Amino acid sequence: MPTPRSQQVCVEDTPYYHCVARCVRRAFLCGEDPITGASYEHRRGWVEKRLLFLASVFSIDICAYAVMSNHLHVVLHIDAEKAKSWSTLEVLERWHQLHKGTLFTQQYVRGDKLPAYAVSLAEASANAYRERLADISWFMRELNEPIARRANVEDKCTGHFWEGRFKSQALLDEAALMACMAYVDLNPLRSNMSDTPESSDFTSVKKRVTSAKGKHQPKALYPFVGNQRKEMPNGLPFKLTDYLELVDLTGRIIRDDRRGFIDASLLPILQRLNISSENWLCIATEFEKRTGNVVGQEHSIDHYCESHHRHRKPNQSSAQLLA
Repeated sequence: MPTPRSQQVCVEDTPYYHCVARCVRRAFLCGEDPITGASYEHRRGWVEKRLLFLASVFSIDICAYAVMSNHLHVVLHIDAEKAKSWSTLEVLERWHQLHKGTLFTQQYVRGDKLPAYAVSLAEASANAYRERLADISWFMRELNEPIARRANVEDKCTGHFWEGRFKSQALLDEAALMACMAYVDLNPLRSNMSDTPESSDFTSVKKRVTSAKGKHQPKALYPFVGNQRKEMPNGLPFKLTDYLELVDLTGRIIRDDRRGFIDASLLPILQRLNISSENWLCIATEFEKRTGNVVGQEHSIDHYCESHHRHRKPNQSSAQLLA
């Protein structure tokens, strides 16, 4: 029996999640129709633009993404504390970028003089919106529904566009996070859609490389802030240069169509996470095949099972590869 989404996403366990959404008309999300020759590549731009816009509205950060021909990957970080720090006015202004809200919330944002009961109703609405703006299910809904409607109008049809609900995986530790991000960023190379990570259109790695050339990080993406230390700022606990080097080298091996070998001594991230080069290549190219709803090293999975009173452990193959 599938695990309810409410049990799959728990910020107390981890703020990081890998989400995948697939198109029910598989070849026609963004690719080319082999029968008619019609191109749908422009829809990848729709998805990327919407995705980055939502990151500016929600209290959810984008760590990695890849918009493929018939599906999309995104690694998300939930910032629950940021959502709690927003004032009622800020919550309503953010929500109104997505929806009209209610008459009272519109009046509240305009600064109209409201009776006490109307202020209470506006504040109650803001509390509900605050929860939604830190909710992955709402994030994916606000991403997928507009794209589906727009594509259906273009295709002159109705019905489902996405293949059921999105898939979600909890990334319990740094090893799982790093492996999943690399897997997402390398998706176009594995699919022969590009030759190098930096040439992979509609991916986070291309956006990061482009910004790195200007000696800065893209504002729309969750930043790399370096290795763990005291007074750690908000961001990914790795060095950007280390990550890009790891992805670049892994990508070269993938594109050479051979198993290859990575010298772990040359890559600080693999050294720090204590992942063997052989295991890294396996998990970075077969992440979805090797993992279930919960991904992490053995101690992370043990802690997860204990806190959720689960006697049956999730798939352990990922724990072995991340060891």
